[in-house]
Amino acid sequence: MNEVKAKNVAETLNELLVAGVDEVGRGPLAGAVVAAAVILDPNHPIEGLTDSKKLTEKKRELLFVQIKEHALAWALGRAEAEEIDDINILQASLLAMKRAVEALPVSAKHALVDGNRCPDLPCTSQAIVKGDLTEPCISAASIIAKVTRDREMVLLDEQYPGYGLAKHKGYPTKVHMEALKQLGPTEIHRKSFGPVKKLL
Repeated sequence: MNEVKAKNVAETLNELLVAGVDEVGRGPLAGAVVAAAVILDPNHPIEGLTDSKKLTEKKRELLFVQIKEHALAWALGRAEAEEIDDINILQASLLAMKRAVEALPVSAKHALVDGNRCPDLPCTSQAIVKGDLTEPCISAASIIAKVTRDREMVLLDEQYPGYGLAKHKGYPTKVHMEALKQLGPTEIHRKSFGPVKKLL
């Protein structure tokens, strides 16, 4: 009887310890690519989880606090601009996601990864295209990653004034392109990206 009970507990735990994994920042010309891994607590469901890009900044900030308070575990992973230039943006994104999963204070038994490929993880994994719209744990990861990266870009805007990083978050907007032409690339710009490469 005890063996059966122990098996049931183990199976239940395995079902619970599913991490949602997502990254933010593949498209920008500046800054790190930031990933998050989140294991949600079924006893504390969070209302309103969806793709972070579909939420207002205010709603994202609210959910960010709720996820950190109520999730069983969450962690961040990142790859800096220099790493992106060394190994390319796809490999850097996968590396950031791997780092996020490995940083979880509770080991995930399975990972649901947004997109069409999985990083090399210490657990089983499954890639889900547009998973941030269908899987709450991936939505939670996308929110944690986006709010974290957006806040970083606001701080970097103070360190590198004139580029408008707080507004466009490093994406190749007209304002950013003009600033790059006038001021030149900084150490946080991705030198391997076409528009930056041209100016070097």
